[in-house]
Amino acid sequence: MADTISALIVDDEKPARDELAFLLKGFPDVSVVGQARNGLEALALIKEKNPDVVFLDVQMPGLDGFGVLRKLVEKKVPLPHVVFATAFDHYALKAFEVSAVDYLLKPFDKSRVGRALARTRQFIESHAVDAGRLESLLQSLGVRTAPPTKLLLKTSQRLLLIDADEMVFATIEDGLITIHTRELEGASNYRTLEDLQETLDPKRFWRVHRSYLVNMNHIKEVVPWFKSSYQLRMDDRRGSNLPVSRAQTRRLREFLNL
Repeated sequence: MADTISALIVDDEKPARDELAFLLKGFPDVSVVGQARNGLEALALIKEKNPDVVFLDVQMPGLDGFGVLRKLVEKKVPLPHVVFATAFDHYALKAFEVSAVDYLLKPFDKSRVGRALARTRQFIESHAVDAGRLESLLQSLGVRTAPPTKLLLKTSQRLLLIDADEMVFATIEDGLITIHTRELEGASNYRTLEDLQETLDPKRFWRVHRSYLVNMNHIKEVVPWFKSSYQLRMDDRRGSNLPVSRAQTRRLREFLNL
């Protein structure tokens, strides 16, 4: 139908995605065009599907809901209407109301979802997405209220969440990414270093080699190596030495004024 609202669901928790998808099935004028498990999948599906509205989880490991919007703005991707899904009940609700179509508190309620859809239709019929409002939200809330970027480590049959700042470096071997902190190391759920790097602050995380991504705040020593190259000694418990590729050596020289 021409009047059908296309919707995308973004949440890292499958029960939350299933619950919202079930509730949306009760509205014949809504078509769920996809579901994303994380921020990176959300970016790809928003570009591909161009949905009318995105039900966007605020808290997700890696690229969170605010990060998704930042990336869309940076990449100049047309912004969809946004309904935030959040477990927060103590801050920023007025900001959600003025800077997005609406917000939903978890657990979801069908009548509340219905009101959010009614607001969505009003926005669709009255005007285009106001990118300025979303950018204002990112500026006003992005630093103060967005939780720190979290990374998942699988180690010793445990699933651990760490702040991105704790990552000393990440490496890839045989298609498996391992994240190292000062005290821990474990497998990452990211498939490529490019995907991992996309979620991190480019001012601090540097791809020094095709196999290594480092946190510059954890470089302990720069060690001269063969043929005017260098290694980086990191401050993890092993004092790991990581190679700097020829392509990145020039950047290292500029960074350190060598």
